[in-house]
Amino acid sequence: MPETNRLSEPTEWIDLEFVERQRTPEFAIQVGIQLHLAGLSLSNTKQYIERLGVKRSRTAIHDWVRKADLQPDCDVSPNQIAVDETVIRVNGQRHWLYAAVDPGTNQFLHVRLFQTRTTQLTVLFLRELREKQQLSDTTFLIDDAAHLKAALDRLGLRFRVSRHGNRNSVERVFREVKRRTSSFSNTFSNARLPTVDSWLNAFAVWWNRCQS
Repeated sequence: MPETNRLSEPTEWIDLEFVERQRTPEFAIQVGIQLHLAGLSLSNTKQYIERLGVKRSRTAIHDWVRKADLQPDCDVSPNQIAVDETVIRVNGQRHWLYAAVDPGTNQFLHVRLFQTRTTQLTVLFLRELREKQQLSDTTFLIDDAAHLKAALDRLGLRFRVSRHGNRNSVERVFREVKRRTSSFSNTFSNARLPTVDSWLNAFAVWWNRCQS
């Protein structure tokens, strides 16, 4: 995305209730969060807001994203949801990124990071999704993973094993997440799991806006 396009987008969707002091102008915080989620590294985001007359550290920008506590949300209940998980590395360690995606819009419905992959954690992920979405008429599109089928069975949710078609939507967003987490490895240097989880949720919010 060209740099001018990043700045021309509205930033009102970024809630700044977390700001306790007026040390930094609100427009600079919103622009900093948006630029970083849109693709700029922390260093390049820092340089850009300096051109706006605001000097803040990379850590401060990273903290803005974390404290904003952005969460993907959708007011539409799709009749199909693609669910899958993939491995990303945090501080050199393998972690499992779970995602639920609306195949019709390529938007995230829910995203969560776990240190391991089990049926019980998959149930937890699906329960959290159920708190956000009406799932009574939903069919889940999954691969042939036993833990996914077991978790959906336990919760009484419909599913269909699918390796192509609409389930490919989750693969597309995973490719982008992996590209971003690889290029922003400095973001996750010595980061705790909740910090990484909050960054991924914030990225999901930005991604959804780009798909709408």
